[in-house]
Amino acid sequence: MEKYTITALVANKSGVLTRVSGLFARRGFNIESLCVCATEDKHLSRMTIVLGGDEYILSQMTKQLDKLIDVKKIALAEEADSIYRELLLMKVSAPAEKRSEIIEIKEIYKAKIVDLSPETLILEITGEPSKLDAFVKVVEPYGILELARTGTIALARGEKCLNDLVDYNESI
Repeated sequence: MEKYTITALVANKSGVLTRVSGLFARRGFNIESLCVCATEDKHLSRMTIVLGGDEYILSQMTKQLDKLIDVKKIALAEEADSIYRELLLMKVSAPAEKRSEIIEIKEIYKAKIVDLSPETLILEITGEPSKLDAFVKVVEPYGILELARTGTIALARGEKCLNDLVDYNESI
């Protein structure tokens, strides 16, 4: 099963997220990651949706998204032409005898300590989702107490902007 990243500019108003997520749910498709944020235009929000499936599912979902009035533009974020990032916060069990090992791991992955208590550390790391997955796997043996991830965000490299792109469905 492939993973596809769809970016969309949508109207910045209440109910849009519900309509988009409902569209996936009604068809039985799972959203692996969903991030919604403000853009440089106060009237628009950017949605980044990571979808698992095949090209048929991708085609169906982009066509359905394109039918929604509140969806203004849709693009597929191609891996080679886009930058992907995610933020992770992780609370780890860090008793004094294990703390230096965790700090070494943090340095290798370029993570930050954002909170310190006598028995725990809260670590922050940003990067490609695969980097975060690897970081979680390495830290797991020390005892992850809590974990929160933002979901993937993506922007096209270079001068390409979603505002300038033709609709994804026109290129199919």
